[in-house]
Parts: sequence; C-alpha cells; structure tokens
Amino acid sequence: MPYSGENQAYAPEALIADDIAAYLDAQQHKEMLRFITCGSVDDGKSTLIGRLLYDSKMIFEDQLTALEGDSAKHGTQGDAIDFALLVDGLAAEREQGITIDVAYRFFATEKRKFIVADTPGHEQYTRNMVTGASTADLAVILVDARKGVLEQTKRHSFLVHLLGIRHLVLAVNKMDLVGYDQAIFDRIVADYQIFAKEIGAEAFTPIPISGFKGDNITTAPSANTPWYAGSSLIDHLETVELANTRAQERAFRMPVQWVNRPNLDFRGFAGLISGGSVKPGDPVRIVPSGKTSKVKRIVSFDGDQDEAVAGQSVTLTLKDEVDCSRGDVIAAADDPPEASDQFEATIVWMDEQAMKPGRGYWLKLGSQTVTANVQAPKYEICVNTFEHLAAKTLKLNGIGVAELRTDRPITFEPYANSRQLGGFILIDKYTNATVAAGMIHFSLRRAQNVHWQATEIGRDHHAALKNQKPRVLWFTGLSGSGKSTIANEVEKRLNLMNRHTFLLDGDNVRHGLNKDLGFTETDRIENIRRIGEVAKLMTDAGLIVLTAFISPFRAERRMVREMLPEGEFIEIFVDTPLEVAEQRDVKGLYKKAREGQLKNFTGIDSPYEAPENAEIRVNTVDITPAEAADYIIEQIMPLK
Repeated sequence: MPYSGENQAYAPEALIADDIAAYLDAQQHKEMLRFITCGSVDDGKSTLIGRLLYDSKMIFEDQLTALEGDSAKHGTQGDAIDFALLVDGLAAEREQGITIDVAYRFFATEKRKFIVADTPGHEQYTRNMVTGASTADLAVILVDARKGVLEQTKRHSFLVHLLGIRHLVLAVNKMDLVGYDQAIFDRIVADYQIFAKEIGAEAFTPIPISGFKGDNITTAPSANTPWYAGSSLIDHLETVELANTRAQERAFRMPVQWVNRPNLDFRGFAGLISGGSVKPGDPVRIVPSGKTSKVKRIVSFDGDQDEAVAGQSVTLTLKDEVDCSRGDVIAAADDPPEASDQFEATIVWMDEQAMKPGRGYWLKLGSQTVTANVQAPKYEICVNTFEHLAAKTLKLNGIGVAELRTDRPITFEPYANSRQLGGFILIDKYTNATVAAGMIHFSLRRAQNVHWQATEIGRDHHAALKNQKPRVLWFTGLSGSGKSTIANEVEKRLNLMNRHTFLLDGDNVRHGLNKDLGFTETDRIENIRRIGEVAKLMTDAGLIVLTAFISPFRAERRMVREMLPEGEFIEIFVDTPLEVAEQRDVKGLYKKAREGQLKNFTGIDSPYEAPENAEIRVNTVDITPAEAADYIIEQIMPLK
C-alpha cells in the first residue's frame, strides 16, 4: 500500500461505497499538468522530483524501504534519504550521480495530477532534454544557489522557450547550503532576469527551495526563508494556467487519427481535439481538401456529448458523405488552418549522423506522414551566444533554421499558435530512427503562388501513342562497373524493337543541367534529386528512360522510386567488385583518388551503399556487356 505518513489527509479504504465512487470520479476528472525539470548538471533535478513524489505520498512502502537501503549504500549522510535515487534508474546514472535518460514520473495532489519529466543536464544529452520538453506546459529551471546562472542553465532556458513553454519557474535550489541567504537569491534572480529578456521570456516565477530539506516545496511555507512571501512550488503547480485552457479559446481543430467504420450504418472520424470546441450542428471544413459539412454527432466512450473541447478524444460524425481520412484535419469552416508543401522551420538535430540537405526524410506532423526534403540551413543558432552562424548542415544537438519541401501539401499552423499542428519530427527512411524535431514558422510565399496547371493530354495518352508502358531503368554501380556501356546496349536493343527511349548518363548531365554541382555528399544528393525529377517528366511523356549514375546512396534511389507510379522504377545493380572496377580505371579516376588528388570518390573515401533488393542484378565479371543487355531485356519483357 502507499506510504501514508502522519499528515495523510484521507484514507479511501475507510470511505463508504458512495463516497468511494465520488472520490474515484473526482480523481478521474482532475486536471493534468505536464512539466519538466531542467538545468545544469548536479543542480538537484532528480532530488526535487523524488521529494515531490515523497511529499505527495506516491511512494509505496516497499519502495521506501528499498530507497532507505540504497541511500545508505550510496553514502547519504545520517538517516537522510537520497531522493534522486527514486528517479535515476539507470545503473550508469547511479554510479555517476547524473541523469542520462528522460525519466517520467506521475504524482497527484488533491487539486491536480502531474506528469513530470526529469531531463538530463549534460550538453551531450540535449536531444533527450528536447524530447522531455516537447509535451510540457511548464518548465522548472533549477539553479544551484552556490553556482548561480550557468551556461547550461541558459541553454535549457533557451530551448524550452524555443519549444513554446511559456510558464517558467526559476527554482533556486540548495538554499540550505548557502545559509538561506536572501542576497544570494536576489542576485541570481536579477542575473536570470537580464538573460530572460534576451531570449524573449516575458515572465518567470522565482522560488527559493531546498530539494534535500524540503523548503518551499510543499504547501507549508518554510521557516528558513521568512523573507520570501511567494507561493511554494506545489502551490504554483496547482494553480498555473493549463495549456488546454488556452487551447479551448482558439478556433476548432481536430486532426483525424482514425476513420471509425464498425458497420455500414456508422462512419465517424476519431481524433484528439487540439484547439477550440465543437457542438452538433457546427459547420466544419476538411483540410486540405476544403470540403464542408456540419457535425451530426459527438460520440465518446460515455455516449453522445453536447459539446467537446480541446484535450478531449472523440469521434465526430458528419451530415454529409465527404472524403475524409487519417491525416486530414476537421476544422472550423470559417477559420481553417493552412495547407502547404513548403515551409520555413526551426530544426533541432538529434542524430549522430549529420543532416543531409536534399535527402528525403519522413516528416510526421500529428497524424500526417509525408516525405520531406530539408534544404541547407539558412543559419545555425549558437545556443550559448544566440548568434546566427553560417552552416551547410546540422550536427548532433545543432539548432538551425531551414526550408523544407514536402511531396504533397500538409495541414499546419505556426508552432507559436499550435504545437499539435506546428511541431513535427523527421525520421530516417532507412533506419526508422527519429533524427530531428522541428517547429514550423510559416509557409513560403512561392508555395502559395505556384499551382498545378491542369492539362488535357496526360501521361496515359502519351504512352498510348508510343504503344509502350513508361519505365525508368535505373543503372547503379561503382565507377568503372560498366553502367553506361550496358545501358547503351540496352537502349540499342529497345530501339530495334521500336521503343521510344532516352538515356541519361551521369557524365553527360554534369556538362549541363548539373554542371554547378560537385561531388560532396550534399551535391550527390541534389544531383540524383534533379535526375529523378527529369526522369519523371520523361515518363510523363511516355518514354522509357535509362539512367546510368553511380547514385551511391540507397535513400536517394528510394526517393526517385517514390516519385514514380508503382512498378515503373526498375533498379538494375551492375555488381562489379571494387578491385575489378579499379583495374579497369578507364578514366584514371581511381589512381587520382588513391593519390589524394580526387576527393569524395565513391569506393575510396566516399561510401557506396549497394542495393539490397534490386529488381535486376548483373555481374560484369562473368558476362559481357552484350550478354548483360540481353539478360536485362529478358527481365523487363513484356514492355506493354
């Protein structure tokens, strides 16, 4: 059973049945506040959370017994409890006395429920801190009273402000170690106030505390700080305005997570309301399609509702049969969000591998998932000085402003107005790792000015005139593998069969379209992106397109595949070992690369990622180019 303590205000097991039901109902409908603790290393974040759990009676008796034993083992003085051990669960954390991972803990008071994230203070774990802050409404910035405002204090304050957290608590901790000196507290508050103005933080709440002793954490004011007349930390957490309260004042928004169709008589759209409120009969608009209807019913677990507000998960039924699916947003008809495919955004890079400008990543925003290409950053933000620095990419923990392009319009709002419709993550398509978090500023004007022009003669008509099915035969392999030679042989055979073709060769394209590109990884990505777009236009004209490019990265070959209809991209891996390709070295490129005269050469100082599931594979060690061409023709038949 939970640790009770002498001051426990209630004992649910002693209540009669009706009172128990009322008590449980009250607990279920309590407001929820999510907050984080952050700051520099060893400022006492884990200790503070442990103290909150202890004082709110959220520790079980067996946990308390284990905690007392662990505290003695880790050298806590006297009979004192080391509250940090409640939160620091990793062995490495306990050994080093630091927080590494984000630890989430739940506790409750009579007024509210809380989810608190204990985030790491080390600079190398900044990405973990960003993860914890992404869903928080409030941040408790801890400062060691002995050290004052440090660089990491500023870093975390800047990040939480960047992530849209507007409720900041400056908790000056370890006041017991400075004799509860008011002058020290006042000096730290004054220093932080100067910094807060620099980052645009309009207000913060300073509180002198001791996580170890418990001063000014519970509702009782501490006798050790008679000069402090403000509220305790718990009092502030119980009364601060919640994000859902503000969200309810905005226009109605509900991203559709699931189309609920249990039978032919019911079709509803389920989701979490991110803004505003809705009632049956309200006019709504589906974005991005723009179709309109009215709300017929609001269905919930407890039955039909007369109204639903931000923070509630419901199912809406509409009066009209409109096209609406996962990823769409149901919004107020007279005030819908925007839809666009080009944006400016702030990006926080969270992966060990640096950002690859131009590469396609999955972008997940709410229930929408699209392909996004991130352009080279406009600038990187120095989180220590807030300077804007020139940058070609972003590395681990880097923060920058860049433009993104998505493969189709998505529904969004600026992050400053809506976290749910303005915040996104980027996912590596190959590893499925989350590599970045981002916050949309606005859509680019050119995205609003450029529209698709409808044409009456389409790709099917072009293909029918040529009596063939468009395809892209994508030859990939090392330099010297024989790609161009084999592609040329294949094109000759196709022409003898009266097929309409065009061969795009790597060297030829770099004389014109891509003459401005070098051979860095970023330039190679852009090289393939442009070729993919050209190949797509040629297939729209009904042609069979052959391309001969090293195209060393799987991600870019996949990007081109995704540009085309299913079955039109055929990857042909010209599988020639490096030693064989180097022996041929017709152009003398390998020799120059080995001598250091040619940088970023594939196979020498730049990687080649061989296809894993190519439709066709040929090995030019065992067969001639002519035989390889015959084999490829056999594999792609019939052509219609």
